[in-house]
Amino acid sequence: MKITVIGCGRWGSFIAYYLDKIGHDVTLYGMEGTPHYDTFVKTRTNGLVTLREGMPLTNDMAAVLAAETVVISVNSQGLRSLCGELREAGLKDKRIVLCMKGLEIGTGMRLSQIVEENLDPSNRVAVWIGPGHVQEFVREIPNCMVIDSQYDDVKKKLVEEFSSPVIRFYYGSDLIGNEIGAAAKNVIGIAAGMLDGFGLRSLKGALMSRGTREISRLIKAMGGNELSAYGLCHLGDYEATVFSEFSHNRRFGELYVKGESFDQLAEGYYTVKAMMTLAERYQVELPICSAVYAVLYENASPKEALQQLFERSLKMEF
Repeated sequence: MKITVIGCGRWGSFIAYYLDKIGHDVTLYGMEGTPHYDTFVKTRTNGLVTLREGMPLTNDMAAVLAAETVVISVNSQGLRSLCGELREAGLKDKRIVLCMKGLEIGTGMRLSQIVEENLDPSNRVAVWIGPGHVQEFVREIPNCMVIDSQYDDVKKKLVEEFSSPVIRFYYGSDLIGNEIGAAAKNVIGIAAGMLDGFGLRSLKGALMSRGTREISRLIKAMGGNELSAYGLCHLGDYEATVFSEFSHNRRFGELYVKGESFDQLAEGYYTVKAMMTLAERYQVELPICSAVYAVLYENASPKEALQQLFERSLKMEF
């Protein structure tokens, strides 16, 4: 399969490395002048993955247009702008695979919706989601992930072509639930980091249980399958997000409550704002997400926001 991966960040560069390693014809595309791309041009490595010497690295849009499959791994808030560039370049008849987890601020749109709205309809979109960190995959530590799409033939082709002993893919069957669950787990990751920052690690079990429950309510209200929240897109990704030392969102939350800065991308920071849009639109109560939003955007005290979660009215668990 001829593949171009757009995005030279931590995850995008790993995907290019991984797909090349399992035998595909892969090109990594980046923008000249950006730190990630320039680092690979100079050294072929970012300290996590080293690109095979013969694997093309380019900033030429022709490489994207020549691919059968275009894999995208960029900041979720930059996806709409990227789609504009791809549309202007004339991108058509491609399999588009989104390897990001997020929602658009302002609209609350899922990422697949942004692609479908902004690219030629001949392109067919899929999402690649689930648990795993680059630091573990490059050490051949396996994990399970999900590929979902409204196009069954696209889903089948990608699962068959992308699977390996390192990543076992499952067929997704709920695009709404899988995208919402994958995006929302980053918000729960920030909440987990806040608990770590206060030395309240033992509360993560309750966070996982109640977090999954509130996200399942939103998925159901949006027309998805509420059970998706209990699958690999959300609950199945908690170990990598809520506990792992490699989780950007968990680390961001921990440093935030300690008054320290974090200079890496934490998608949950943006996602929680979009989650509030969806909560209002679908009239769904999201207490954990609301607490995280209040801390990050309304200057609420992290300790008081977490305490208020425990002072909520008593109720049946289910």
